Amino acid sequence: MHLDLHVMRFDWAGGPTGIGPGVERLARTAEAAGVRALSFMDHYFQMEAVAPAEDPMLEGYTALGFVAALTQRLRLRLLVTGVTYRHPGLLAKIVTTLDVLSGGRAELGLGAAWYEREHRGLGVPFPPIRERFEQLEETLQICLQMWSDDNGPFEGKHYQLAETLCSPAPVSSPRPRIMIGGGGERKTLRLVAQYADACNFFGPPEEVAHKVGVLRRHCETVGRDIREIEVTALLQAQDGWTADDVVRSAEAYAAVGVATVMTSAPGPDPAAALESVYGPAVERLATLHPRPL
Repeated sequence: MHLDLHVMRFDWAGGPTGIGPGVERLARTAEAAGVRALSFMDHYFQMEAVAPAEDPMLEGYTALGFVAALTQRLRLRLLVTGVTYRHPGLLAKIVTTLDVLSGGRAELGLGAAWYEREHRGLGVPFPPIRERFEQLEETLQICLQMWSDDNGPFEGKHYQLAETLCSPAPVSSPRPRIMIGGGGERKTLRLVAQYADACNFFGPPEEVAHKVGVLRRHCETVGRDIREIEVTALLQAQDGWTADDVVRSAEAYAAVGVATVMTSAPGPDPAAALESVYGPAVERLATLHPRPL
């Protein structure tokens, strides 16, 4: 089992001048601890369910580029990009640029977007959910076409591209991995089955087990082997946890087929938490084998 780090907030860094050094220390500590991937949220306002919207939030791909320059092994993704925030042709180019400059460490995380306040606040169109899911599928198709040998046009309901030229091509072979976020059983998991290399769930292990069952049925419908899809889950770590707590919680997820757990190191000093709690857990997690899907 792998351990990934998801960074959801920056208020611990002590203000704008502290965020750069703080993220640098966190990224370097994560890589030294054996964390496989680092992700940021793709938000422009902090999520109100986490903290006040006015709390600091970074633009995701700029932040990933900063981390790419500081590290050698960490895989890099947003968890997950809102489909409404960037035109799909430009999104494919952005992820390709990150992949090329990081030596093949970029991944595309993608979802249908949901945070209406930041859309309205910053003047970003926020279409109805049905339209956003249509845009999500077309964006997946455009990215896959741009990462192929087909430089021709794309004609969709929402997007029309005269050329899908993407040069340089990604370093990742055959292309950057695609993760689709969310657990919607009718639409999201159908898209996972059809297009994704990985999915991300949140909730207790029994809920994740149910979602895996739904995903399996979608895979059967589209004729795909579910074992081709990496199942990841968010680990809701608490202040005061030890390495034993991390491993014990991860074991419950491994038992339902989760191959990677993602944690947001809690507290006012997340780098210290990585060193004292998650670093010691990484080697033990590597011995956990998820239940075969």
